[in-house]
Amino acid sequence: MKLVTAIIRPEKVMNVIKNLEEEGYYAFSKWSISGRGREKGIQVGDVLYQEMAKCMMHIVIEDKEKDEVVDIIINSAKSGDNGHYGDGKIFVSDIAFSMLSVNSSAYIITVPFVFLAARPIV
Repeated sequence: MKLVTAIIRPEKVMNVIKNLEEEGYYAFSKWSISGRGREKGIQVGDVLYQEMAKCMMHIVIEDKEKDEVVDIIINSAKSGDNGHYGDGKIFVSDIAFSMLSVNSSAYIITVPFVFLAARPIV
């Protein structure tokens, strides 16, 4: 199983969720976060905004679903046809822990941790 972590623009979140759901991916977690990447903030008049609002999503999927989910996120989160700096990043890693179902206390999966890739949306 894989953990897909996507850091995207807040205004693109609903588009990403809608497109994931259309392809049958309903389970995710999301958080509002702030940070910056290569764009180093943004200058608006005399004000420099050092951190930008972003949204972070976690999606746990089967290994064979990785390429499809990553493509859905990229195509849903990028700005314009070619994307722009600040559109976000996608990280894919193997699940690093034993997953325990809270309602049944049953172990669902146990796999070792391996960091796979970080892929910019641009």
